[in-house]
Order: sequence, then structure tokens, then C-alpha cells
Amino acid sequence: MGVSRLSLNAIKEALLTVGPPVYHYTAFEQPDEYIVWAEDNQADSVWADGRMQEQTIEGTIDYFTKTENDPNVQKIQNALNNGNISWRLNSVQYEDDTRFIHYEWVFQVGAW
Repeated sequence: MGVSRLSLNAIKEALLTVGPPVYHYTAFEQPDEYIVWAEDNQADSVWADGRMQEQTIEGTIDYFTKTENDPNVQKIQNALNNGNISWRLNSVQYEDDTRFIHYEWVFQVGAW
């Protein structure tokens, strides 16, 4: 996965174009469809002259829906592509307790 040299704000801006509510870290409300994104860790860095010169942040985007074959899945991927954001689909799960289909993407952006 190539790393996009964008700020974390680019993730939020891309996801806001999709339509469902977008939350950072956690969702306080749980409508029938919503997106949650969060940065998780430092994936990589470049050091020179004893200082970090470049830092890559990795995080997750989670989409929760009760609709099978939800078109927002493709809209999320298109929004990430259109925003030049590096990503990969990590998992798709059905959650018995909430009845949500849960899609998870991993993203990487450069930040320094």
C-alpha cells in the first residue's frame, strides 16, 4: 500500500462526501448506517540528522450498515481513491448482537 502525503483531515473530508454520519473515534448515536474513523499508530517514519523527517499514520475506517450490498461501501472506496488516500479493505463481518454488517478499511497518510 503506497502512502498518501496528506493530513488526517483528508480522511474526514473524504468520508463526509459519502453521506452517512461520520464520527471520529466513536459513534454516540447509532443510526442504521454510520462511519467511524480513527488513527491507530505510526506505521513508518523517516529519520535524518537525528530528527523525524516524515511520519506515516495508520488508522481504520469502520462502516456499519444494516443494508446488504450497500452502495455506500463503493462510495467510501471511491471517496478514498478520489482523495488519493492509501487504503485496503481489512475485513467484513456480520455482528449478531447489533445486526450490523461491519466493513473495516485500513488507511495510511503521511504526516509531519
